[in-house]
Amino acid sequence: MADIIDGKAFAATVRKKVAEHVTRLKSEHNITPGLAVVLVGEDPASEVYVRNKGKQTHECGMNSYEHKLPADTSESILLALIDRLNNDPTVHGILCQLPVPDHINSEKVLNAISPAKDVDGFHISNVGLLATGQKSMVPCTPLGCLMMLRDRHGSLSGMNAVVVGRSNIVGKPMAALLLRDSCTVTIAHSRTKDIEALCRNADILVAAVGRPQMITGDWVKPGATVIDVGINRIPAPERGIGKMRLVGDVDFASASAVAGAITPVPGGVGPMTIACLLANTVTACCRANGLPEPEGLTA
Repeated sequence: MADIIDGKAFAATVRKKVAEHVTRLKSEHNITPGLAVVLVGEDPASEVYVRNKGKQTHECGMNSYEHKLPADTSESILLALIDRLNNDPTVHGILCQLPVPDHINSEKVLNAISPAKDVDGFHISNVGLLATGQKSMVPCTPLGCLMMLRDRHGSLSGMNAVVVGRSNIVGKPMAALLLRDSCTVTIAHSRTKDIEALCRNADILVAAVGRPQMITGDWVKPGATVIDVGINRIPAPERGIGKMRLVGDVDFASASAVAGAITPVPGGVGPMTIACLLANTVTACCRANGLPEPEGLTA
């Protein structure tokens, strides 16, 4: 039976390190990192997520600046707000919560954020820097996955890694990070031939495809480490009519019988995303002030 990689516990450790570094920044340099989160509209899931970000930001001793705009906010007004935040020295990280309303161009908005304050790691400059192995802001979910893999294995050098999924948010940056850590990396996707055999050769298998329980135990190499990024809602008739439950892109029951280690859903990768957002904010603050980056919180 696989070891369970406890994302909740790991995220708590990351937040503790963030809080300790924030304390040092305050006491030694009189600097308080600040994170600005922009939410346009009233998407319920986004509101919950933004609320959690604000709560955890405060708990780590950082300043949290929330900007909630009505759904009919024009693109120009949103861009003007981002410009103000770019030029605000008390703000070290800026995040615009997605999705934005249809009348707003999300790519234009994300690329309006200063690359140095782009704690989501979505700006085209950060994407290019990561792809070419240079210092960048790294997307939070892949960064969290990398932290857990390093904790599990120490060095990843020479390991075969397969990333199932090629999204700009997870799949591509995850592959770039693994390549930078000297893994032999393959990206698999919907057009990949004989994907099952490909996955069976992976020492590290990262599932980020958005298809519930797609990867089963017979896809997993015995002893492999499986990182399940997927969060999918499926019917749970055993809980009652209309009830749903969360599952990953991996069939946990069959995969955990074969893998050496695996992240559960929920409670695996998910908690790491906000923890790494906080870590990125502290990193951005240190870089902005010419200070050493926080050890163990970067890629």
